Amino acid sequence: MIRRFSTVVLTTVALLSFASVISVAQSQSPMTRLTRDEVTSHVAPLVGHLAPTQQMELTLVLPHRNQADLDQFLTNLNDPASPMYRHFLTVEQFTQKYGPSQNDYDSLQAWAKQNGFQILATSPNRMTVRVSGTTKTVENALHVTMGLYQHPTENRTFFAPDKEPTPETPVRLWSISGLDNFSRPTPMYSKRNVSTDSVTGNATVGSGPGASFLGSDMRAAYYTTTGGTLTGAGQSLGIFEFLGTDLQDLTTYYTNVNQTLNVPITLDSVDGQSTSCVYNSQGGFCDDTEQTLDMTQALGMAPNMSSLVMYIGKGGLSGQSLDDPGILNAMATASPLNAQLSCSWAWKPTDNTTDDPFFQEFAAQGQNFFTAAGDSGKWIKSNFVWPADDPYITSVGGTDLTTSSAAGPWASETAWSSGGGGITVNNFPIPSWQVAAAAACSKCSQTLRNGPDVSANANYTFYVCADQRACSENLYGGTSFAAPMWAGFLALVNQQAVSNGQPTLGFVNPALYNILAGSSYGTDFHDITSGSNGFPATVGFDLATGIGTPNGQALVNSLAPVNTGDFTISVAPQTIKATRGTVGRKGQVTTTVSGGFSSPIALTVSGVPNLTQVLFKPSTINGAGTALIGVRVGKNATTGSYTVTVTGTGGSKTHSTTFTLVIQ
Repeated sequence: MIRRFSTVVLTTVALLSFASVISVAQSQSPMTRLTRDEVTSHVAPLVGHLAPTQQMELTLVLPHRNQADLDQFLTNLNDPASPMYRHFLTVEQFTQKYGPSQNDYDSLQAWAKQNGFQILATSPNRMTVRVSGTTKTVENALHVTMGLYQHPTENRTFFAPDKEPTPETPVRLWSISGLDNFSRPTPMYSKRNVSTDSVTGNATVGSGPGASFLGSDMRAAYYTTTGGTLTGAGQSLGIFEFLGTDLQDLTTYYTNVNQTLNVPITLDSVDGQSTSCVYNSQGGFCDDTEQTLDMTQALGMAPNMSSLVMYIGKGGLSGQSLDDPGILNAMATASPLNAQLSCSWAWKPTDNTTDDPFFQEFAAQGQNFFTAAGDSGKWIKSNFVWPADDPYITSVGGTDLTTSSAAGPWASETAWSSGGGGITVNNFPIPSWQVAAAAACSKCSQTLRNGPDVSANANYTFYVCADQRACSENLYGGTSFAAPMWAGFLALVNQQAVSNGQPTLGFVNPALYNILAGSSYGTDFHDITSGSNGFPATVGFDLATGIGTPNGQALVNSLAPVNTGDFTISVAPQTIKATRGTVGRKGQVTTTVSGGFSSPIALTVSGVPNLTQVLFKPSTINGAGTALIGVRVGKNATTGSYTVTVTGTGGSKTHSTTFTLVIQ
């Protein structure tokens, strides 16, 4: 009887354990699509299979925790009325609140190892795990067949899974990158065909060779000739690239134009992709035109930044799959973080929400991602548009700029005929900050995302050095130039914000559209009202140039106001009693402001006796507000009456007040 009972118990325990394993690890598709429509619709015919022993590298991406809470937090970050306004998170804070749990992250790595993968890299925010394995390992783990297909529009084959993966993971994945090489990324620059292209530029007064425009000319036109003196000091800028570069081309540029490069450059390979890109090395070919022009435009606008980092990942060489999650996650977890980011590449993801978790993390951490809107005119589905129509980025369109003189002021500007813009081709809903602008725009959608958000010069008017060959003038253009220009401009804004004791701006779109709706729009922006990219440029927001181009220090001041006002600070009650060996909040600090003062006010304390702490919650008051005083008194503290000084520091202002602390 006892034996039978034991057998039943053991059998029950075994079944429960088995059921537990099944519940933890079950077949489940990732939360985003991973199978190409061209494969499932048979538009791309199957022509073979990947060799079973071929090595593949994948990036496993986990979803955020507490997504609803994160969505609300991002809304509060951009609401001036919210106490969370521009209270950005560190990478560690983001990971703690919204990153995958440590248990889920560990379980995913254990699953990968159990299924034959090698762990290549993990991430501080626990969002990604980079793994490698053979084709057979991938097929067995994901329950797919890796086929070779004839590309429907290009003379090449591509590899891809035959159906949606259904891995038996302990936690559901957000996405898996590296499963196909269908899409080759396209840099958003354009090269003029001198013999057939009738499009010409207006760079007859640039300060570069052949009267071409330099990055410094863009700084003059959009910033310094309006009285600006900011240089980006203290700011760092990150650039997204699918290929490395040859820094000799950057050196050649600066040497040829008699300028000095003052900013340290860091080339960061996020996944083993070479940081070197040499045009003709041992019969190979690598084009660093995009990478070099990105740097010259960002550096031209903000010439004294503390650093420029190029984040380089796989995808730019023939046959490679795209590692956009690897590049973006490296940007999201860098130390220190770059507050301004730029991308001048476009590609076609299987699912256009694939990279939104990284864009959302940028916003939560005070980073802004500028993306080139494209060089094929109005957006149509057959062109590469994404990520320029994603609602979590700032889309930068193109214009044709004329200046009054070499390195001189802005004179006039029209829409560039090839500049990207229009209504999202990826069906992104209209974001809240764009609703009012779209309502006043006759060609805009009232329900879908419109773009671009802003613009800058993109015509064939630039001086370009690349590929270790002779430099060119007035040959290259594109929104590739405009996106890093805007990233450099934001570095100027953030420099002023920090000098005022304010946080950096973070995601700038809500602030930009607020300016569009306000009284300072006419002085903060050049409103481009002529020209067309297939959509006409009109008064106000339009689908050719967005809100417009920056009008120097006026726009900087609207985005990062200089505090001309002041504040006062007080404590109540004036006498706070505390008992030894206790903890408690015993009073309150109050700040009032005048004259438009809005900087965060940091609180510090002095005159506190030994074995006693005075703490504030919060420790920084955003302009006018209150903070609770917490007093912690050790059991061996000396009794008596003490004068404690509370100091508030915000912007360029510092004020103090006192209260009496009685320890009993």
